[in-house]
Amino acid sequence: MMGTLVCKLDQYRKKRGMSQEKLAELTDCRRETIVRLEKGLYNPSLRLAYDIAQVFGVPIEEIFSYEETEEQEK
Repeated sequence: MMGTLVCKLDQYRKKRGMSQEKLAELTDCRRETIVRLEKGLYNPSLRLAYDIAQVFGVPIEEIFSYEETEEQEK
């Protein structure tokens, strides 16, 4: 079994009408980091995940979750 990080960041950000740039500013990271998070190309540090959750006032697990998936045979 393997796992996949599920990120709902874009949903929370868009619901607030917040730009990627503004979220990056509020969490002291680069806009490119937010882009990569939303595309599923980057796993956040615990600190960044915490900071993002704080911006939206929700638990980390509401934005980031880890789903078990079966490993495909090679």
